[in-house]
Amino acid sequence: MHRFMLKFFSGTIMIFFIMTGQAGYIQAEQQPKMDVHFIDVGQGDSILVQTPSGKNILIDGGPPDAGKKVVSYLEKLDVNQIDLLVATHPDIDHIGGLPYILKSVEVKQLLDSGKMYTTKTYARYISQILFYKIPVTIAKENELISIDPHVNVRVLNAHSGSENNNESSIVLQISFKQIDFLLMADVKKEQEEELLKKYNLDSEIIKIAHHGSSTSTSLDFLKEVSPRLAIISYGRTNDYGHPVDRVINNLIKVNAGIYSTAVFGDMTISTDGEGYLLMTEKTPVSILETG
Repeated sequence: MHRFMLKFFSGTIMIFFIMTGQAGYIQAEQQPKMDVHFIDVGQGDSILVQTPSGKNILIDGGPPDAGKKVVSYLEKLDVNQIDLLVATHPDIDHIGGLPYILKSVEVKQLLDSGKMYTTKTYARYISQILFYKIPVTIAKENELISIDPHVNVRVLNAHSGSENNNESSIVLQISFKQIDFLLMADVKKEQEEELLKKYNLDSEIIKIAHHGSSTSTSLDFLKEVSPRLAIISYGRTNDYGHPVDRVINNLIKVNAGIYSTAVFGDMTISTDGEGYLLMTEKTPVSILETG
């Protein structure tokens, strides 16, 4: 592995590289890249994936009061169309912000877990889908989603029967060349065990399930995933005790770098498919790893 140092010049990221006695500069944006944004929506989830060919995938919209934040975030990136919106499951901290997002941004296609729910939040979500006539597909396990020829997006878990909302969560593995993102939504340890039996879960970056709750993220599971970075999305003053100490200790045991929206705010991971660069909003940190 080469060693890198990041330097900033007039807002442009430059990478100073050192290897076998040679040194020089390379521009950071020479290759096609994928950007994955973990948006700080407080106690909830919202993830934006910008693929190498310019497609936009939005995964969840946080709680109801986060809708405006997500739309503002999209506007800053000049995103005026969502090619695929994924609603991982119908809990309020994942779909609560979607009604506002659906009426503010054009959505071409929606992928839903298929798990129905009898809440006002879910009713508003469905109402907006019907009003704007958005095409909806129900996720199927092991389905490969065709959205960008450079990227593999695979559904690893989906609703199939009488599971509760969290158990029915859509789990996605998104791969660009050598870099894999494992996005765990809110699944529980039981689903983690099933995934271990069915798939190669080795991934450089994992979005920890259920905001770091005690229901998920076993040590055996993490050993198989072997993540370099773990992202946890939760509210700093949440009432659930997220994240629990056991999850943090398990991540430390597998030597994963731990980054949370509560501490670092919005986070972006940019990858060329060979390495990746993590950039954070609060408590600024930049980390570069390359194969």
